[in-house]
Amino acid sequence: MIQQILPEELYKKITNGETISVIDVREDDEVAQGMIPRAKHIPLGELENRLNELDKETEHIMVCRSGARSTKACQIM
Repeated sequence: MIQQILPEELYKKITNGETISVIDVREDDEVAQGMIPRAKHIPLGELENRLNELDKETEHIMVCRSGARSTKACQIM
């Protein structure tokens, strides 16, 4: 099951120092406009080939602009 969280909840997790991984699945031009600090950028089209970069024991939170790509990313994971 894919769980969704609000941006405010993600902010709280980050500021509380929780051990999480934030994966930004937007395209390069979108990321150039700004990105969550400490997030790792893996465009959705590259995710399947880069899964080896992600620790299986860590909670990963996928982010995009509207939620569609992050949902797809969760399905890939």
